[in-house]
Amino acid sequence: MVYDVSILGFGDNVVDKYEHISTMYPGGNCVNVAVYAHRFGADRCAYMGYFGNDKEAAHVIRSLELERIETFKCRQLEGENGCSYNTIVDGDRVWLHSNEGGIRREIPFVLDIFDLQYIRRFDVVHSGNYSFTESELHKIGEAGVPVSFDFSDDSDDAYYERVAPYVDYAFCSMDATEEDIKARLKWIRSLGPHLVCASRGADGCILYDGREFYIQPAVKIERVVDTMGAGDSLVASFLVSYLSDLKHGVPEPQAIETALARGASFAAGICGVEGAFGYGLQYE
Repeated sequence: MVYDVSILGFGDNVVDKYEHISTMYPGGNCVNVAVYAHRFGADRCAYMGYFGNDKEAAHVIRSLELERIETFKCRQLEGENGCSYNTIVDGDRVWLHSNEGGIRREIPFVLDIFDLQYIRRFDVVHSGNYSFTESELHKIGEAGVPVSFDFSDDSDDAYYERVAPYVDYAFCSMDATEEDIKARLKWIRSLGPHLVCASRGADGCILYDGREFYIQPAVKIERVVDTMGAGDSLVASFLVSYLSDLKHGVPEPQAIETALARGASFAAGICGVEGAFGYGLQYE
């Protein structure tokens, strides 16, 4: 199925190095969302960000080429690409350490008028809290394009208060009781986002639209290979389905319910893939 939605991932790209098998995979929240949106069926998918000039960067770039992700607004700088070190325990990713974004941490991406002309061609721009893009979000909103943002599970209150006012679709991960999650979602939405969604791993997700809570159970997985990227795949598939349905006049509550169900099913399939989206490469 093809959805008439265009989505741009703006921010982080990394290689995820799995130390126990000396294999690296392309990834990063914003890259993952662009790739997953393409695989889910979005009509146009792109990534915009900085790459380093090492073999890790070359691997991510080549993988995006093979996935047919638009990258011509990316820039390559001299320095290390983002790199995360991980291992797998019973199918779950265990994060070990990282180089904190590499060159992206040192030289944040500043949007100019030509970047914004490009951005206006998309239905939504997605970024996240490892992207170093916080100062640029207001420009995207002022350009008339909705902003999706992943706060992950480690954003504190001050960060939410600083960033959430510039976000339309807020995503995060939470490990708490349903009651506590609902209270937290209400608070986050009070800061400005239109929709707020909390992923709960094997317990599914909860979304709040200011009127009601939508509870989506996870789809049962027969065999978990790797949970890397599962949350990102939910974000991508939800946005594509939801925005497409709205374009076709589907009432918003129905669009939300359908997108959550489609997203849960798509995310379950991603857990059967090695790395975030494959392309493992041995390293020394």
